[in-house]
Amino acid sequence: MQLGKTLNKIAVLSGNAPGFIGNRILAGYTRQAGEIILQGATPYQVDNVINAFGMPMGPFQMNDLVGLDLGWRARQLAGVKPEDVPITARVADKLCALGRFGQKTNRGYYIYPEGSRAGQPDPEVVGMVEATSAEVGIQRRPISDEEVLKRCLYPLINEGAKILEAGVALRPCDIDIVYINGYGFPEVTGGPMFWADQQGLDKVLADIRQFEAEYGEAWKPAPLLERLVREGKTFASLQQG
Repeated sequence: MQLGKTLNKIAVLSGNAPGFIGNRILAGYTRQAGEIILQGATPYQVDNVINAFGMPMGPFQMNDLVGLDLGWRARQLAGVKPEDVPITARVADKLCALGRFGQKTNRGYYIYPEGSRAGQPDPEVVGMVEATSAEVGIQRRPISDEEVLKRCLYPLINEGAKILEAGVALRPCDIDIVYINGYGFPEVTGGPMFWADQQGLDKVLADIRQFEAEYGEAWKPAPLLERLVREGKTFASLQQG
């Protein structure tokens, strides 16, 4: 922590665990984005919803910035067979097979005019997403912006509750600090855990339980979240002591 101050950085204490705080929480966010587009949304709807919430970029804009080929090459090196690639990565792998790695090649989920970082939607990608849905046997349906937002953001809250209970993060505000300063979560919301309190943890839990009934084990509620709702408490109540 002293080193962070010396470097003029905002430092947060984290336990030594896979993904630490930020990337561990991010996994559910990106996984849900990948599922949502197969179920009926487009990458551009998802990104627009996240942008409207206040994030500087949506998950597919982020993937284009990082480079789609990173995960693709890792799966190839690991010898993952095409049929064993997670369904949420199959559109990205198809793009990579076409040499569309993201901003570095001026094409990924978006098209980037030469010298520009402002991506333009591509109807061919929408067609690719729709074809992938059919290949994996998913019947597409209209998905509301409200559902997109909840399914992208609530995994942050649920996983945040799990790492608090495991002691990876000591306080909810540590998670909020990481996400505001490291991941672009809009500062005006106070961070994902503070924002969850403002939404009402009982309402958040009810939606998570509904998503669990519809989409399975990945949505299993964190025991800490269930306990806080049962006791009528908030994440802020954990800040004491």
